[in-house]
Amino acid sequence: MFNSDNPYLVGNYAPWREEGDEQDLLVDGQIPKDLNGALYRIGPNPHYPPLGPYHWFDGDGMVHAFLIRDGRASYRNRYVRTDGLKAEIKAGKALFGGLLNMGKSVSAEGFKNAANTNVIGFAQRLLALWEGGLPHELTPQTLETAGLYDFGGKLNGPMTAHPKFDPVNGDLLFFGYQPIPPYVTYHRADASGCLLESKPVDTGLPVMMHDFIATEHHAVFFVCPIVFRIENIPRGKPALVWEPRHGTRIGVMNRKAFDVRWFQAEAFHVFHFVNAYEENGSVVVDGCRMESLDMTGTSFGNNPALPFRWTLDMKSGTVKSAQFDEYSSEFPRFDERLAGFKNRYGYYAGNRAGSRGFGFNVLIKRDFEKGSTEIADLGAEMTPGEPIFVPRSAGAAEDDGWVLAVWYDARENRSELSVIDSRDFSGKPVARIKVQHRVPYGFHGNWIGA
Repeated sequence: MFNSDNPYLVGNYAPWREEGDEQDLLVDGQIPKDLNGALYRIGPNPHYPPLGPYHWFDGDGMVHAFLIRDGRASYRNRYVRTDGLKAEIKAGKALFGGLLNMGKSVSAEGFKNAANTNVIGFAQRLLALWEGGLPHELTPQTLETAGLYDFGGKLNGPMTAHPKFDPVNGDLLFFGYQPIPPYVTYHRADASGCLLESKPVDTGLPVMMHDFIATEHHAVFFVCPIVFRIENIPRGKPALVWEPRHGTRIGVMNRKAFDVRWFQAEAFHVFHFVNAYEENGSVVVDGCRMESLDMTGTSFGNNPALPFRWTLDMKSGTVKSAQFDEYSSEFPRFDERLAGFKNRYGYYAGNRAGSRGFGFNVLIKRDFEKGSTEIADLGAEMTPGEPIFVPRSAGAAEDDGWVLAVWYDARENRSELSVIDSRDFSGKPVARIKVQHRVPYGFHGNWIGA
């Protein structure tokens, strides 16, 4: 039995263990004829009741695919068949401890690559990502697991779940972090999957670093003080500890020379960034800022993530930060054709004004040029996940396209994919694509055009 006292094992966080296909989904409205491809989304979905305390980040990865062509849609979902999950299926029970009890594993492997955080298309492959290990390669059409992907044997450490694509040459920029030196390693691979560069970054502190960001000439690393204390694991204490005395250090690394300029700021945490760009001798970074982070339980510390901008003056070495508005929000996305260059718009999952609890109830569009905010709200019982922007065409303007998001309908206990015209963000979705069961709350995903 799953523990009903854990908030991440009940409601729409509860596991959905059934794998299957659903053809010719019902649609309210009309799917745009020029929207052809697949939305892949992934999240945690524990196959067995966990060994002791469960954290949302622990669950086995399940991929959900919405396949769209010629105004019609189908759905498919499959578990990522990791070695750890296959061992558990063979045993008929959980074998691995999680984030809150790493020392409780009964498997000799120690911990499980959950493959549950992001899913991307790269080098003609579909990859399921988890920041503590290597990616898993999936078959795009069937979602079957092919196995681990290690860039032809050249990557021998973990890979972030948030790599960045260089829109100029198609390179994949990413990093890996670990609790032993080198704490962070930066990597670059070309569009064919050849790993070209791997460079250590001396962060000085073993921290959990979920995301990073890149500009045309730099890679930017936020060393927030959520610190690995691996000596705590055998004592049954938390492995990740918030230590604000370190502050937050921000490293701006030249992508060619690999030298790093460090900036010091007050302690705060960032899970996700929107974008970054260079302007007037500064590096400008947009992201979601939390005052602190508690990784010892299931609440993250009850600190809302708020939209912030950091301006890093490369001449003076100073940092300026400013909050954009009062709406708490996370899972930010933008038009990724502008990755590393100045963008005007960002799209977020967030909360209505005055609502600060964990989880989301609206989508938010921010116009950084005007300083304005628009809200997409499908009703009091509708809760969205990450919004993903899809341009109408390769040559379309920045805000000319569709915003896709999976919503959970608590009244009907099922989920749907909304297609919102980005230029009419607060209006009625052009299509609401219905699934006949619920899709558990997940993490991240991407659109891959046909």
